[in-house]
Amino acid sequence: MKKKLIAGNWKMNGSLGANEALVKALVSGVATQGADNCLVAVCVPAPYLAQVKDLVQGSGIALGAQDVSAHETGAYTGEVSAGMLRDFGTRYCLVGHSERRLYHGETDAAVALKVQRALAVGITPIVCVGETLAEREGGHTEEVVKRQLAAVIHSNGHCISEIVVAYEPVWAIGTGKTASPQEAQEVHAVLRAQLAAATSHADRIHILYGGSMNASNAAQLLSQKDIDGGLIGGASLKSADFLTIIAAA
Repeated sequence: MKKKLIAGNWKMNGSLGANEALVKALVSGVATQGADNCLVAVCVPAPYLAQVKDLVQGSGIALGAQDVSAHETGAYTGEVSAGMLRDFGTRYCLVGHSERRLYHGETDAAVALKVQRALAVGITPIVCVGETLAEREGGHTEEVVKRQLAAVIHSNGHCISEIVVAYEPVWAIGTGKTASPQEAQEVHAVLRAQLAAATSHADRIHILYGGSMNASNAAQLLSQKDIDGGLIGGASLKSADFLTIIAAA
């Protein structure tokens, strides 16, 4: 059985002082709990990659980024390439988070290309998929998540078993609302079946739940058959809460 993966998404939060206090608490807590029990990562804002790289060194906590450019190099002011992320020892990178899709107009095709860029340099993309409240209420959840994942499979089919998928119902991100364990499991099962049709190694792909997982609901969500971990937002900024989720995993 593969280990659960718990990845924190700091979003646009942090400061040099706050980061140091948080990561030191996490490193200490993970060491106490046993770093071999599950996989742990923190996805931090790009300016803090160097700082956090040093803080997690040798701890068993992996470094993650929150986005990657669809371009390799060139005149793309403000962009950060996959090669640059690799230089900082980045292990994971979020791709296609709902906030990137919503606020930056990222399309399924753009997300698929970013996944390609990350894989090309050995970074594991955490590919985010999920439906809005209107799409869920309209009965389109399965259609939406399968479309989003299909674009990634189509462009990266030969190495699709190297990705991580995160199901993040948009209506449950930062709202305090959470899909029930049964609702989340149903969507995870759909995604697993879609991956199984694309690769014989679908069982080794982590599918994370990313909709307001917290210290109080983590254990129940993580007990579901096809939920292989969590993509944690707000709770990842509180060491006690994040460590509780890690313990549940």
